[in-house]
This record gives sequence, structure tokens and C-alpha cells, in this order.
Amino acid sequence: MCRSLPRLPRWLFPVLVACPGLLLLGPTLLRAQDRAPASFAQAWVRLSTELRDTLRSQGMVGAAWAFVREGQPVAWETFGYADLETGRRVDSATIFHWGSVTKTLTGVAILQLRDRGLLGLDDPVVRYVPELRQVYNPYGSMEAVTLRQLLSHTAGFRGPTWPWGGDQPWHPHEPTRWEQLVAMMPYTEILFPPGSRYSYSNPGIVFAAQALERLTGEEWEVYVEKNLLRPLGMHRSYFDFTPRHLLGDRSNNYTVRDGVPIPNGLDFDTGITVSNGGLNAPLGDMIRYLAFLTDAGRPEARTLYRQVLDRSSLEEMWREQVAVSENATLREAMGLTFFLLDHGGLRYIGHTGSQKAFQAFLYFDPEVRTGALAAFNTTGEGPQGRPATRAILNWLRERMFAEIFPLFR
Repeated sequence: MCRSLPRLPRWLFPVLVACPGLLLLGPTLLRAQDRAPASFAQAWVRLSTELRDTLRSQGMVGAAWAFVREGQPVAWETFGYADLETGRRVDSATIFHWGSVTKTLTGVAILQLRDRGLLGLDDPVVRYVPELRQVYNPYGSMEAVTLRQLLSHTAGFRGPTWPWGGDQPWHPHEPTRWEQLVAMMPYTEILFPPGSRYSYSNPGIVFAAQALERLTGEEWEVYVEKNLLRPLGMHRSYFDFTPRHLLGDRSNNYTVRDGVPIPNGLDFDTGITVSNGGLNAPLGDMIRYLAFLTDAGRPEARTLYRQVLDRSSLEEMWREQVAVSENATLREAMGLTFFLLDHGGLRYIGHTGSQKAFQAFLYFDPEVRTGALAAFNTTGEGPQGRPATRAILNWLRERMFAEIFPLFR
């Protein structure tokens, strides 16, 4: 009966997110026997069942995750609701927000320009974005800050785009115009000698995107749609506000407060920071992106991928530029907009995304052309907020690395 309701009452939200019968769909294996070892099905069902239990207990509204081999999904799961008010469930068409995974599109686009001879990765960024000469660099000239450093988060810029504010509901989600960032440049400082260490920086990627716009004469979104999304067949992917014909598939996002998921709205404007985190896409389109990254699929598709970016240039993006962190099980380094992870002696490449209440990741093993994706549309608020989405995302990543990816080696 709940499925037939056109509008769900507020009091029913906690019931929906806690009710297994309403939210759970069975694990979906897609011709796993053709693309996966015999042990895969059991490992996948075990992981997905445990994840569903966790999502349900944490009050998650909706999620989807998949495993890919040779550019095709081996297993694909959906959980819960894309929109509670309308009772619309997450399905294979649901469009999630991918946040900082967008940065890898910026990296690929910059390498395209490099391969066309329009720029060099070690060029000073002020050559293309002269406004950056206003930034205070206590370590020397701003000529020392390069495009390579922007793409590897080693340039010394701060982490957030806004150095203050952004914490009130009436504030813009992100700066909407380039001149707002320019106005902040005389108050911006290089925090360490450029190239000396890693420090994640959102504005650094925006500055790289500005270089692209100056060189091509096109807005970043236009260039990326024409030169990446369209040739890769990512026709249901877009930036910021949803096209009308895709509104029926767009996931809302929810912040849980006092056990109740509060909707944040279908759309939000990432403004001038779109090159940081403006991508919206269904899992199917992100699987196409994974096919490109892993050079997977039919020969004609792989020929097209190499027209988008030469394979040697992609592999160049996955060379270590700087170490990030290391613990007993995981070593993390930075390439050019891609994170490089060593887990148990196996190498994985990818990126995570987190914006509004969306959380997502994309990782792949280029050696055997496998990949994993996940997207969640719910988060908590404050130290006691539920759910612990980042912890769930990290748990899923670790389990994928430890139990799923190695089966294909």
C-alpha cells in the first residue's frame, strides 16, 4: 500500500528507512558466471547483505553500488528511495551527485589540451590566469605555481573555496561567479612551498579550469560535455541543474535530524566551482566512464576512448606525484587528479565525492579492467548525526579492496 501513495506523510519517513520489506531489493548478479570467478557471487551477496543491514540500521534513504569488469556491470544493487515525498525508489536510472569525482574530468580535459600542444603541465598557472599574481606567496614568486601542482594538490592553496562563511542557509552553496574568487585573491596565501607536499585544494582545481576556459574560449561545462561526456556516451550526465526530461530520475538528498531525513532539494548550484564537484550522473553513465578509464569493451569503443585521451596520457595521470597517507593496510598517493591506493600489494585508482548530503566513490584496477562504484543520498548532521555515511563509504571501499577486487586477479 505504501508504494501506491503519491505523497508520503512525514511521520512515515522513519518507518520507511527502518522497514526491510519496503526498502530492500535482493542482490542482483548480472551474468556473473560470464565475467566473474565462481567465488564472486557468494562474496558479493555477503557484502551486499551486510551493507543493506547497515544502511537500514543507520537510517539511509537511498543508495546504489555496482561492480564492473571489462566495461560491463557484473553486479548492481539499489537500495531505498530516490525521493521520499513521491515514493520514487532508487533504480538503475537514478541520477546521483558525484561531487569531487568531477575533478578527474578536469584532469582529463587538461591532459587533452596538453596533448594538443596548447599548454605544458609545468607551465606557471599565472601564464593563463594572471589574476593569481595577487595571491600572497611567502615562499617566492607565483611563477613557481604550476598546472601540475594544481592537479596534484601540491600548489599550497587552502582546502575550501570559501575561506569563511557558507554555514548559513541563506549563503550561496559555493561562489557563483569568478569575480568573487578574484576578490579573495589579495587575501589568499600560499601555505607551503609549492610542490613540497600534498594538501587537498578545491580552489586549485577551479584555477586549472579557468586556464582551460581561457585557452579554449568555452565554459568548462561546455568543453567537458563536448569532449568527454558526449564521445563517451554519457548522455544522461550533466552539471548542476537537472534538465527537465531527467527530473523524474534525479535523486533528492537527505540530512537526518532527530531520526528524520530532511530533504535538501533535488538541485543546487556549484557555481564557479563546477569543475570541482558539479557532476550528476546515473551509475550506467559512470560505468561508461569506467570503461574509458580501463580501456574496456569492443575494439571500436577502445579506439574511440583513445581519441578522447591517449592511453599513455591516462597512465601518466596515474603516476605518483606526492605521498598522501599510509597505515597498516593502505598506502595512498596522489597522481594528477586521481588518488592512487596500494592495498595488500594491489593497486587501485579513483576518487571519492562528498557534497550536500551525497557521498560517492569510483575506483578501478587497470591491470584487470575491473571497477567499483557507490553512491549514497543521505548523511547525518553534527557529531551525533546519523547516518555515519563517510564511515560506511570507507567500510565498503575497504571490503571491496579486500574481498571483491582480488577475486579477479
